[in-house]
Amino acid sequence: MSLPKEPRQKMINLMYLVLTALLALNVSSEILNAFKIVKHSLDVSTEIASGKTDQLFKSFQKKMEDPSSREKATFWNDKAQQAHKLADEAYKYVDQMQLELKQEAGFNPPKDTTYKVDDLEAATRLFITGNEKKKTPAKGKEMYNKLVEFKTKLMAIDSSIANELGSSIPLDLPKSYGEGAHDWASGYFHMTPTIAGLTILSKFQNDIRNSEAQVVEFCHKKIGEVIFTYDAFGVIANSSSTYMLPGDEFTINAGIGAYSSKAEPSITVDGQTAVKTPLGDYEVKTKAPESPGEYTKTVTINYRDQADGQMKTTTKQIKYTVGQRPGITLSTDATRVFYAGGIENPLSATGSGGAEQTQVTVEGPGVTKTDKGKGQYTVQCTTPGVAIVKVTDLKSKVSQEFKIPIKRIPSPVAQVNGKQGGDMTASQFKAAGGVSAKLIDFIFEGYSFKVVSFAMYFTGTGFEEKNEVVEVTGNAFNAEARKFMNRCTAGTTVVIGAIRVADQIGNVRDLEGNITFVLE
Repeated sequence: MSLPKEPRQKMINLMYLVLTALLALNVSSEILNAFKIVKHSLDVSTEIASGKTDQLFKSFQKKMEDPSSREKATFWNDKAQQAHKLADEAYKYVDQMQLELKQEAGFNPPKDTTYKVDDLEAATRLFITGNEKKKTPAKGKEMYNKLVEFKTKLMAIDSSIANELGSSIPLDLPKSYGEGAHDWASGYFHMTPTIAGLTILSKFQNDIRNSEAQVVEFCHKKIGEVIFTYDAFGVIANSSSTYMLPGDEFTINAGIGAYSSKAEPSITVDGQTAVKTPLGDYEVKTKAPESPGEYTKTVTINYRDQADGQMKTTTKQIKYTVGQRPGITLSTDATRVFYAGGIENPLSATGSGGAEQTQVTVEGPGVTKTDKGKGQYTVQCTTPGVAIVKVTDLKSKVSQEFKIPIKRIPSPVAQVNGKQGGDMTASQFKAAGGVSAKLIDFIFEGYSFKVVSFAMYFTGTGFEEKNEVVEVTGNAFNAEARKFMNRCTAGTTVVIGAIRVADQIGNVRDLEGNITFVLE
């Protein structure tokens, strides 16, 4: 599922994921009430997205009335209207599914205006098995195809929409549950309480409206600005590199820049006001930092947009490198950082008189340095932060300080039998010894983490009446875990989460996410 940009929408989606996980544990009144809250939040968020789209269409209308933007506005308004029509059709279809789900749970006005929010079979009948009594077919595959069709047609409105928005559209429809009993519909609606099913449907409606809003906003931005009147010109020349060594090849780009004085720009560099030059550009003079390394200056430009007359702001990052003073050379050898966690980070230093005439000190949180001889050292760190390495050239009496970041070792990946989730035969799962944690593509080979605890959630075949939870200390499956593992068979789903691991010096951390196995 692609995460949206808006913080409110991120929060709602995370709440939805948490509640779905809780559902595997127990269907309590608290959880049912929580689903009601999330559904309400999703519905409000959907209304906000629709309101945003309405405002954009009002802006389209104004731009179509303006002779300077009428042609482009008309062209892109037609495409935005196509997106709106597709979204309306998809939204109404899911709305119908909400009504039918309520009816499966007892909703039959005017006689019965309520329905069973905790009914575990209504969603299964509607989307997976069909209703034998009513002789109605399952709607899961049909709904999946409708959503896929909506997204496909939305992307086909214009090739630029597919290129720009294809990866960010919030409506994500992976077939992550395999074929047969674990297809898309089963993954969402098998033994799901009615209120949870309605919440899931509201989520799809929210995705539809947000997808529509993204496309309409994209079309609106494509209208562009009116033509600028350029009344000033200047020479522009830039080097392709901001740091070079003898013999390095570099490129000079030069040309004539044209701009409009009506843009009324004001420019700052890291908050310092830039001064306008006779050529019309702006400059700020500054000094390079004393410590070698890579640095960035942030240029902020405020200007008046001649398309709508509004003040706009844009920023640009200018990166540059400060080299070392002659005579002193420092290298972290393996990386540009130190890693905390007991790793022996290599470090070497030399001066004008050679490594033997160099003195090195290292300070920082939990930092220790070991002298390996001839300018070679190892640095061990226990806490992330910054290490200050001071190198003194004893021959020239010149000292220089270097700031080296101390980073936490990346988190490992949890595995069972070398797999990070997915399909696995029941016999293979039962034969597994436990949960391991492996670092992937880490520069220091051989560094290991140990799993100190985890929780196992059993659901599906063999656990229809009650979902089981087992907490395990250590990395191996204990006797209680084995008891439930022996009940596993094809159709059982096992989720392993709340995984905690320890590094080689005993620092414990929680791993994000779960690993899920669908047994065959």
